[in-house]
Amino acid sequence: MRHGKVDSHRGDLPLTDDGLKQAEAVGRRFSGELVSGEIATLLYAPTRRARETAEIIDRTLAKVYDSVDHPDFQLLAPAENWALRNPDLYVAGRRVEMVSSAEAMAEKLLSSGLGPDELMKLPFLRSFWEGSDRIGYWVNHPNPPGEDADTVARRVLTFAGSLLDLPREHPSRYFCITHSPVMRSFLRRYLFGRDPGEPDYVESVDMTFDPERSLTIRYREYSRSLAF
Repeated sequence: MRHGKVDSHRGDLPLTDDGLKQAEAVGRRFSGELVSGEIATLLYAPTRRARETAEIIDRTLAKVYDSVDHPDFQLLAPAENWALRNPDLYVAGRRVEMVSSAEAMAEKLLSSGLGPDELMKLPFLRSFWEGSDRIGYWVNHPNPPGEDADTVARRVLTFAGSLLDLPREHPSRYFCITHSPVMRSFLRRYLFGRDPGEPDYVESVDMTFDPERSLTIRYREYSRSLAF
């Protein structure tokens, strides 16, 4: 699921009031989806906006959990997970986030001596910031300075599939809070064969593994099943 709404992507900003309300609404919706005997786990990418989204969903679910005399599902505490991180991109020997301006990037790279003007001379970053759809530029780029879309998509699928290695005495559900580049790359490779564009805030991609390890992917009105 994508994190809740933020004002911009200049840096790792907190959720807006609307973003907080979005996350709470998702928690209420999820509370009605948990089934008897289920173990629910909240995982989030290592950013503030993803963590805040997970924490609010957790608090909302916990209210439901506490209001039931004999709850028949288990809710585990939110945990950071690096498999859900944004793509690894590198500038001046450092991993960087996909911030929305050269000025914001320069703030993260003060020790490098690179200012906004120098960063705008780097071909990938210049085109990234000048484009009307920055994430779409990365998703469709054949050779970005770091992970490409197929690599990120494979990372997500491999991580999700590895959860099947755990003992399965009870049904398990994972709520994973991540970012639009991760979701777009996954949908491009495994559902559409093309970039679907930006997901809405707190919109989700549902992945269901059956006991035979086949996978069903659902996004909006679209679905696809494949062997894993």
